[in-house]
Amino acid sequence: MTAPPLLDLSLSLPDDGRRPLRVDYAIEWAGPVGIPLEDEITVQAACGIMHVHGRKSGIPEPLGVDYTSVTAGVLASQGALAALVGRLRGMDLRRVTTSVAQAALLSVAQYLAAATADDDWAEPMRPGGPPFTSADGVRFEIETFDADRWRRFWAFLDADETATRRGWLPFQHRYATATCPLPDELHQAAGRSRFAALAAVATAAGVSILQLRDVTERSTGLPPWRITAIPGSTPAVPLPGPPTLAQLPLEGLVVVESCRRLQGPLACHILRLLGARVIRIEPPGGDLLRGMPPMVGDCSARFLALNRGKHVVEIDLKSPAGRRAVQELVAGADVFVHNWAPGKAAQLELDAGHLAAVRPGLVYAYASGWGDALGPQPPLGTDFMVQAYSGLAAMVRPSDQPPAPSLMTLTDVLGGLVCAQGVLAGLVDRIRTGSGQRVDSSLLSAATVLQQPAEDAESPPGRPVWTPLHRPLATSDGYLALSSRARREPARVAAACGVGHRGEWSRFEAIAACCRQEPSQTWVERLRDAGLGSVVVCTDLVALAADPRFAAALQHDGCTFVHAPWEFSE
Repeated sequence: MTAPPLLDLSLSLPDDGRRPLRVDYAIEWAGPVGIPLEDEITVQAACGIMHVHGRKSGIPEPLGVDYTSVTAGVLASQGALAALVGRLRGMDLRRVTTSVAQAALLSVAQYLAAATADDDWAEPMRPGGPPFTSADGVRFEIETFDADRWRRFWAFLDADETATRRGWLPFQHRYATATCPLPDELHQAAGRSRFAALAAVATAAGVSILQLRDVTERSTGLPPWRITAIPGSTPAVPLPGPPTLAQLPLEGLVVVESCRRLQGPLACHILRLLGARVIRIEPPGGDLLRGMPPMVGDCSARFLALNRGKHVVEIDLKSPAGRRAVQELVAGADVFVHNWAPGKAAQLELDAGHLAAVRPGLVYAYASGWGDALGPQPPLGTDFMVQAYSGLAAMVRPSDQPPAPSLMTLTDVLGGLVCAQGVLAGLVDRIRTGSGQRVDSSLLSAATVLQQPAEDAESPPGRPVWTPLHRPLATSDGYLALSSRARREPARVAAACGVGHRGEWSRFEAIAACCRQEPSQTWVERLRDAGLGSVVVCTDLVALAADPRFAAALQHDGCTFVHAPWEFSE
């Protein structure tokens, strides 16, 4: 049985005297994936989310937030906005469809590429990692990109030097691998001091430090992105019409990108998938992340997952000639995206006002860590720091576990998606008004998108309360995830497993014991016969990529990539 669409809506431009434009958009659960997926939990299980999030603990675990459903909502909005851009440029695009499964696959794209690269590099899979806990019980995250600052911080705490050296690479690579097996000696060193002393040490060492905040302290009221007209922006010439026989809504448009790591490159990857030509600015010698293993030929598989298909130019932004080169590129572009450190754009004289002067009507997007929420000199605005500060680190874990950020890059991915969504909304405004638009988004604003209450949520926003059936059930050959409906009807699950009437908790224990006796697929079939949904939990991304049921959503070219997650139709 096919699950009904999660959402089927339309987006219309307000009537401004011209013929109103409408685009219909729909979100399915499985889309092109040939598995009967029916809710958030079955998508997380089948599409690799539980596997990647669970690397920290060594077993697959669900996220405590509706991550894939929310991400699919952003993708659907992107598709609808892109279709409006296409229609305003003369294309006949009236409907767009995406799915929660495609959102999940896009979320694990860099991990999928790394796991399937034609390289003999072995992905480290040992559990462990931050956060740390101080002597007075405060759980906290630290961040630095500088090995000397890392060394100074632990030296101030009298940590073992060998442990400090061994911990550096796992700490730096945790964004790419979703693992961070730090030596126990570092946790022990952090646990010898009170948090106030640790904060002072971090300041002295030049390391950012943040206490994990509770759900009740979470940031609220931030929009996912904010659009403002660029002051003094002169009316622009119309955007170019689409090329003859164009099929994608942004074909013929040019995006200039100056971004590092994940958030900004993913935003521009989305724009490229929608048809734009993306020109990526890299420093002389190229982006260092091109060399991060595993490799596909001479380039990192992880890097290619976000940057393949982009046109690359190497420019030294610190030099006057380099800044002039950026202006020359932007003079022929429609969008400029960067995720530089706070204040750098003004320092380089490449902020919205400067670039709008050379390209009237430019959509200028800044994808930051914190926006302006933490002032002009915030701590490093990276994924795990934002999870800690926003309260998201508490929401992704159940109430019987201590709060801890997921090592899956939740806000980096969603931050890139909301940035692209804002750019598309900015393009609509630019076409309709002729004025340049500035788009501001952040990892923090992305985190707040995940923290909004859902009308059909099983519980109000907060720390999730789970029974044993919320977690994957161990089977004889892996794990089984029950659908939301099955979890709400444990008596029917017990009957399908041949478990008689018992008290609730003894019933859970009997179901778990029973599941361990048979393979996962056997239980999927038995539960299906009982009218209950379940799926085999993905525990191997290589096997996922080889599964023919995913073939329509993926492609392999040296490693596995995720297809564009929208289908446009007239």
